[in-house]
Parts: sequence; C-alpha cells; structure tokens
Amino acid sequence: MRPMRFNVSTPFSSSNSILGTIAGLFHPLEQIDRISQLGSGNVNDTFLVTLNRSSSRSAFVMQRLNTEVFEQPELVMSNLLKLGNHVEQRLAQQPPELLGRRWEVPKVLPTLDADGHWVEHQGEFWRSITHIGAATTTDVIQDDMHARELGYGLGMFHHLISDLATEELADTIENFHIAPAYLAEFDLVFSRSNGQNSHRITEAASFIEERRNGIDVLERACARGELKRRPIHGDPKINNVMMDNVSGQAVGLIDLDTVKPGLVHYDIGDCLRSCCNRLGEETVDAQKVSFDLNLCRAILEGYLSIGRSFLSPEDFRYLPDCIRLIPLELGIRFLTDHLSGDRYFRTSRPQHNLDRAEVQFALTRSIENQWKDLKGLVEELSS
Repeated sequence: MRPMRFNVSTPFSSSNSILGTIAGLFHPLEQIDRISQLGSGNVNDTFLVTLNRSSSRSAFVMQRLNTEVFEQPELVMSNLLKLGNHVEQRLAQQPPELLGRRWEVPKVLPTLDADGHWVEHQGEFWRSITHIGAATTTDVIQDDMHARELGYGLGMFHHLISDLATEELADTIENFHIAPAYLAEFDLVFSRSNGQNSHRITEAASFIEERRNGIDVLERACARGELKRRPIHGDPKINNVMMDNVSGQAVGLIDLDTVKPGLVHYDIGDCLRSCCNRLGEETVDAQKVSFDLNLCRAILEGYLSIGRSFLSPEDFRYLPDCIRLIPLELGIRFLTDHLSGDRYFRTSRPQHNLDRAEVQFALTRSIENQWKDLKGLVEELSS
C-alpha cells in the first residue's frame, strides 16, 4: 500500500496536522510559520518549513523517505552524516578550486531532543536537513552559462568527496545504476506480461532488445580494473543542482540519498541525460526529443574545469559510452516500473512512466545518431 501523498502549503495554525506534528519534533513549535511542498522529486515527499524571526535560521527542509525505495533508511542517514561532516571539513580548508565562490552542502539536523537525526511516526520515516537559501533549481536548462555551471557544480561535488573512503559509505540501493541488473529485472517483468501488451510497449521492448549487447560496457570495464568505484551522488539531474539567485553560479547539490560508491560515469551520464534534452524528461512529445551536443560541450567544459585533475585516460575513454548508456538504462527502469504498476517512480497520470521511457529512448537514439561527433567532442576535451 502506498503512503498518503501531501499537496499543501500549511500555515502553522494547523499544528494538529501530521506535518505540524513531525515538524515540531525537529524545531520549537512557536518558531514555525508555514509548511509548504518543495520540489518535484519522483521518490520522497519534501517540504519547506519556514520559520519566524525568533529562530536562528529562516527555514529547514523536512522529508519523508520512501522506504519502498530505501529499505534501510538508517543507512541513508549514516551516509548523509558522513558526507556532511567530510565536506564541511573540506570547505573549512577553503579549497582553491572554489575561487572564493559560495558552496553549501545540506546537513542533517538533529531532533529537538537531540536524541537522534530522524523520526519514525506511524510506520513512516522522517528527517530534516538544512535549507540552501537564496538559490533555486530548474527542470529545463536555460543557456550555455547555466550549462557550464551545472557541469562545474557536479565537478566540484566530485572533487570535495573524492577523498572520502568508499568503504565508509553504505550501499543503500542494491544494483543502483548497474544496467545489466535493470535489464534482467525488465526481462522478468516483461515475461510475466504474457504478451498482453500495447503496440507502444512492444515497440519499447524491441528498442531495448536491439541494444542488449553492450549494456554491460561500464561494468566490464570496472571488472577489468579500467574504471574504479568512488563516492558519487547517484542522481545529479538538473533539478538537483542549486543555482544562486543573483550570480547564477552553482552553489551545491541536493537530494543526497543516493550517495554511495559507484562510477563517476553514472553521474556524468545522468547529468548530461537530464540537461541536454531541452524539452525535459517530462515532455509528452518524444518525437521532438533530441540530445543537444552544444549543451553537452558546455557542461563537460564546466565539469572538466575541476574534474580534469582526477579523471584518468580510461575515464575519458568511457565517457561516450556512459552518455549513451544512462538514458537507455533509465528508459528501461521507467518501462519496468510501468509494467510493475508504478511502484518506484511517482506518477500523475496513466501511462506516465511509459511516456517517460519513450522520452529516454528517443534521447538514446539521438545520441546514437550523433555518435561520431560525440566521440570527437570527448577526444577534443580530453587532450
């Protein structure tokens, strides 16, 4: 059974509401003014708790974790605490790569009684984190400057966590971004549909079948020792990069629940997947979706202004593969979720996840159609 969904902007006079009850466990009730829904995430429920002038901070973020996705939320919290402490120590050393820029990392806040960092209420898991103020996110890229800043933001994030030992981080989602595992799950779910599928699903399944070979390209490279696992964000799509409202500069990454050991290629590919489709992943017109190579260049230039220092020649070699693989992988995940009854990704209409899958497959095809130019771009930037 799915948990209840919220769609609210609640003045704190409704202190007997579930949201008010939870917020009061993290902050004094008399300092809370309003609770508003925040962001457009597909997994967790996120709220902005606005505080009045008597508080030392202006707001904080409160989230209900989706425990169907994060089956061991205490491991997620352990990773967040370690990450926050590590990045805070790095920032205290004033890394020269920041060039005097502002950079923030969301930090987990303790409960009001300081007895822990989360609350379990009626079978649901809640936590609060600091809010990055005077900054916003977008769902669709704006221009080349925005693109470079998105790339810089991911590069800076990777730089700040590059010396965080992977063995200190828990693997919070089994097989996350392991494309062969997603393919195997799709095969199982599709086989159970007994052929009772629409023309759209049949076409999508054929698209996957034609690309079955080579879907393990990154995992085979890792097994051979050509690529190595490092701390990664796990979900660095466009609306998880906070941009300063005045300067337009990247100031931090949010939605850190998927931080875990992995390949930086997962992050790079996912960032480009979400940013280089100017229509965004929620468009319903998959026929018009294309991969913008100029935006790809701008993002990679921003990323490599930091990332060039820690990427190996082998890392560069597999960049084109990850750029193609991640949208294919996500399309497989969307289609599998559609066939499974929409259990993972939140939907707002029938066939929402099928629409999303077709968008990702269209993006994959566009990348394939520009393969020679994409490889040439990576070779140019790696030299």
